[in-house]
Parts: sequence; structure tokens; C-alpha cells
Amino acid sequence: MKESETKNVWKAHVVCQLQRRDREQHHNFRELVHAYSRLLERSRVADAILANAGRRSDSPAPPPLYGVRLQRNAAELAYQAVEKQRHLESREKALETQRQRLAREERRRAEARDARRQLRLGAERQASENGRLKGLYDALMERRRLAERLLRQEEVRGGHLLDDLVSLKRHAAARLNRRNDRRARVQDVHLLKDLHTATTSQVNVESSVSFPRRTCSDLKKRTREKSPGRLSRSVSAPESSPNILASFREFFERRRGPSSRAWADEEEEGEEETARPLRIPTAARLPGRALHVLEAHEQGVNTAAFCSSSALLASGGTDRVVKIWEVRAGALRHRSTLDGSTEGLTCVQFDPAGHWILAGSYDKSALLWRLDRPVAKLTLTGHGRKVTAARFSRHQVLTASADGSLRMWDPQRAACVHLAQVASCCSDAVCLENVAISGHFDHYIRFWDSRLSGCVHRVSAGGKVTSLDLSADGRHLLSCCRDDVLRLLDLRRWSEHSAAFRAEGFKCTSDSAKVAVSPDARYVAAGSADGAVYVWNVSAGALEARLGHEHSASISAVCWSTSGEYAASVDKRGRAVLWSDI
Repeated sequence: MKESETKNVWKAHVVCQLQRRDREQHHNFRELVHAYSRLLERSRVADAILANAGRRSDSPAPPPLYGVRLQRNAAELAYQAVEKQRHLESREKALETQRQRLAREERRRAEARDARRQLRLGAERQASENGRLKGLYDALMERRRLAERLLRQEEVRGGHLLDDLVSLKRHAAARLNRRNDRRARVQDVHLLKDLHTATTSQVNVESSVSFPRRTCSDLKKRTREKSPGRLSRSVSAPESSPNILASFREFFERRRGPSSRAWADEEEEGEEETARPLRIPTAARLPGRALHVLEAHEQGVNTAAFCSSSALLASGGTDRVVKIWEVRAGALRHRSTLDGSTEGLTCVQFDPAGHWILAGSYDKSALLWRLDRPVAKLTLTGHGRKVTAARFSRHQVLTASADGSLRMWDPQRAACVHLAQVASCCSDAVCLENVAISGHFDHYIRFWDSRLSGCVHRVSAGGKVTSLDLSADGRHLLSCCRDDVLRLLDLRRWSEHSAAFRAEGFKCTSDSAKVAVSPDARYVAAGSADGAVYVWNVSAGALEARLGHEHSASISAVCWSTSGEYAASVDKRGRAVLWSDI
């Protein structure tokens, strides 16, 4: 049924096309057909006339005038036929030209229709893109308005914090002034007591000019031990008064002590200066197990160091604070938090007496804290890049930076007194009695005099130096390089021949990975990128222990306590581990 319907539709379409062609041809050739029909009618009339004339031969011939007229009509008709034929051909050529033009116009129309469709699709896509951009613009404007609102709130909050800081500074200055007044009064009282004691005691004129160094406690003890019956003052004392006054002056100058340290002004009333402990090598224990594991910081920890008594551990990291931990019974207990840095900390160190803490920061400065005060006492600025090392050097401070410079600072004036520059990044530095040692990315360890006036010696490290550490007696220098090798140098020989330590699986964590040598220089320890602590035996030159499973991230620093009893390690996720063999 469907096939027959399809055939009928096809036939009807053909018929319609034929009828359309007939109408077009009839319209185009209508005049020609009419002219040709008239010509045929005239031709038939002429033929009929000639035929009749032939059949009637006996009839008289037509007059000559009629024949001439007939011939003339025939010639006119032939001429008209030729003209019509020529006109028909020209019309056919014009029709063909019109058909070709019509075909070209149809093609142009189809191309214009396609271009219009493409333009419409492009316009729709552009409108969609404009809508998306408008949405993004509205979202960005909303975020900008929110950011401006938060900025205004933070500016108001910053103004309030600044007012609070100014108020706190004012109160702190007032407290400091009151404390200084009390201290001055106490010193005056002590001075009067000492003068009274000195004037009432018997003086041997023939004794040496300078008195032995005494402290206030010694004078008090001497006063208590005096017998009730005192000898009378020597008659010859007035004659030797100049020497006695000189002795008094020297005595009190010694009693006041040197003023080159800025932190000496912050000593409490009645507190005696703690003598610098002797760095005597102590037999170190080989770490065998983790005594305490804790999340020490909210972010990664970059450095850690024990104090000289091994009772405190300081750690600093990317959260911009230094945390002080007490080591008690094999555990770490938080004691205080020191803040003041605007960026993360790179290194930390206790002073020899254990009262002060020095740290380097990514904000191109070094900060000095008193152990019992959370606010930084002093900030040393001047480096062009991050401070990679900050060390105590007698009564001064040594800092090293990634800009290749080493600076010696006077803490009392917060001023740089000596400067040395190297065309290589300085990764770490340590101090001996009269020598500063620095490690650099150009594979060299440099030795400087105490004034940093020149490099007195240079040793090849074998790779890019990441950290340095000294043994307790100052005879051995441990270096770590990015070639995953630790090298121990004997400073007494000043030789480039050093013991090298490497192990399968050990990989240096970063350009600032900190390593440690035990106080007796029997062991060296380093943290690896796989989260394990590797410990080598120096005398055997072999790996002694691998401490793992406590860190879940690469270890950034390892330190050894001065007593040799503990070792500590910190990692990039804020975890700290206390190790020992107990």
C-alpha cells in the first residue's frame, strides 16, 4: 500500500513539472507561435492559389500586377519569418542568461542563508559567553565588596591592636622605669654598705693595688664572718689613700661587669650572672626508642635545639613561633611560646647560660628573646634574604643569610659591626672561640676570623651544604650536603680529608636539613626524606641504627642534648619525637 502511494506521488510530481514546463514555454513562445501560425495560413492560401492556377491552365493567366503582389507578400512573410526566428534565438539566449543568473542568485542566496545561520549560532554562543562572563563579573564584584568590607574591619581591628600595643608598651616602659629606679636604689644601698664595710676594715697598705674580684654575696659573707672586735684603722691609711681609692674604683668597676651585652640590662634584682658552662664532652647514648611523640606545632617544624643543661628543648617552624619544652622523666611538657616573627623560623639556639634564645626568620631578620618573656627583646634586620643561621659568639651575635652575607652584631646597639660577603648562598654557620665557620651552596665550607675581615681557610664539602654542627669540645665539624652524604671534619688538622657517612635509603630532606653530632663525637645523626632517623658510628664508619615508624613526613632537623642522654627530631608536619635508650 505504501509503495503504490509512493509511485502515485512520484507520477503526480512528474505531471506537475511537465505542466509547469508547458506553461512556461507557451508563455515564452506565444508570440512566435502566433506569427508562425499566420505565416502558415498565408502560405496555405498561396499554395491554394497556385494549385488552382495549375489546374486551370486553360484559364487566362492572372494579371501581372497580382503575381507581383503575391511574390512581394511571400518575400515579406519569409523576411518576417527570418526576423522572428532571429528574435526567437535572441530571446532564447536572454532566457538562458536569465537562467544562469537565477542559478547564481540561488547559490548566493543559499550561501547567504548558511552565513546567516552561522552568524545566528555565533551570536547565540556570544550571548551565552557574555552571560557567563556577566555571572563571573557579578561574583567578582561581590567578592570585592566582601574583601573591602573585611579590609575595613581589619583596618579598624589593626587600629585597635595598635592602640593596645601602644598602651602595653607604655605600661611596659613604666614598669621598666620603676624597676630601674628600684635597682638603682638597691645598688646605692649596696654601694653604701660596701663603702661602710671597706672603711671599717683594716687595710694593708703594702698589699697589691688591685683587690680580688668579689661579688655582693662574698662581701655579705665576709661581713657576717667578721669578729665583733675589729682592729682600729691604720694610722698610715691617709698616706696611701690614692691607692685605696684606685683599688675601690677597680673593685666596683669589676663588680658592675662588662656592659657590651644588651641582655645584661634585663637581669632581675639580686640575680647573679651565671657563669658560662664548660663544654666538656659527655659520653652519648645511642638512641634506641621513642620516649615521647607529640604534635608540637600546627604547621611544619624547621629547627630544634637543646639548652646547655639539656633540661629545655626549643622548636621553631612555619607557624612563626618558638615553643619551649621541658624535658622531664623522658617526656616533653610545654613551658612557653615566644612570638614576634612575621614569617616562619629557620633556626633557633640557646645562649650558653640558658637565659636567652636566638632565632633566624624568613622575614630577613634575627630575633632575641629572654626565656621568661614571650615578646622579642631585640630584632636584627639588614639581610636581603632569609636568615639561615643565628649564633651566639661571645658577647656578639653572628647571622648568615641566603644572600651570601655573614654579619656580626653588637646586641647593645642592635648594629652590624662586621660584614662578610660571598657570591653564594650561605646555608648555615657555627662559631668557635675566635673563628666563624659557614657552609655554602657552592660546595665549600669557609673559615673566618672573629672580625669577618677575611676567609682564612676553605674546605671542599663535596656538595651543596645544608647544615653544620660542632661537637661539644669544638674539635669536630659535621656537615650535610645534598649529595646525601654526611662528612665529619677534624678541625685540629685543617685537612680536607674527612670521614664520610652514607646509607641505603637515606636522602637529604631539603636545602636546610639540620644534622647533629653527639657531644663526644662518637655518633652522627640525620633525618631522611622517608621519615626515619639514621645514626652512624664514627669510629666504625657504619650505620648504627635506623629509627623509623614515628614520623609520617620528611624530617627537617635532628639535635642532640649536651648531656648526650637525649636526641630529638622534628618533621614537616609539626611532629616532634624525643629519643633515648632508656
